[in-house]
Amino acid sequence: MLNPGIDKDLPPIPAKRYFTIGEVSELCAVKPHVLRYWEQEFEQLKPVKRRGNRRYYQRADVIMIRQIRSLLYEQGFTIGGARQQLEGDSAQDDVNRSQQIVRQLRMELEQVLQVLKR
Repeated sequence: MLNPGIDKDLPPIPAKRYFTIGEVSELCAVKPHVLRYWEQEFEQLKPVKRRGNRRYYQRADVIMIRQIRSLLYEQGFTIGGARQQLEGDSAQDDVNRSQQIVRQLRMELEQVLQVLKR
């Protein structure tokens, strides 16, 4: 369950289709080696791999990483506990992720509207 207030200290997710591991690292305040480790530990985290085995994360992956980060760093779960939390609430997580994406898109559209009004 992604709490809307959790990522208030993190930068907004840009309106892009794919993100490199470096971009995701900055967006989620997690080092790249930690992201690679989490890919092994959490089956929900599967970035697209392209030429040269480079990872490309999608918006849903970034939101999932922020959720994992929150479970581990802010809520104090262990890796196993966070894994169980994510697996047990998968249907609810889908709804929450969708709501988070809608909130993020709405925020971005409001910012665009502000720019257009100027």
